Amino acid sequence: MSTKNAMTEYRLSSWAKMVHERDCSGMSIQAYCESIGIAKHVYYYRLKKVREAACGELARVQSGLDGSAAGIFTEVKLSESKPSSNDILRNHVCIEVSGLRLTAGDEYPIDKLTELLRVVSYL
Repeated sequence: MSTKNAMTEYRLSSWAKMVHERDCSGMSIQAYCESIGIAKHVYYYRLKKVREAACGELARVQSGLDGSAAGIFTEVKLSESKPSSNDILRNHVCIEVSGLRLTAGDEYPIDKLTELLRVVSYL
């Protein structure tokens, strides 16, 4: 990875964290921007760049440019209930990001989980 790419990844990661923190804070965008000392238009620029990166990553994964088979979808089961502690102990992983809960057992293909986590990392 080049220095430029590394800096871009670092910048996007910190901007995604900023967007997530603002979402979790419950503050308005204006109030949040004032609290961290940035202009509102800077926040929106960073939000736009984070969204563009997430969409680009999703398109790359779906087109198969990452070496995976193009056009293959994996079923994601939605559940309202939280997994029990027994489920978690039996080779399950539960990840929550921006209000989205992902739970996968040991039967879930690791390559698909990796792709899903890559896309979710931009949320």
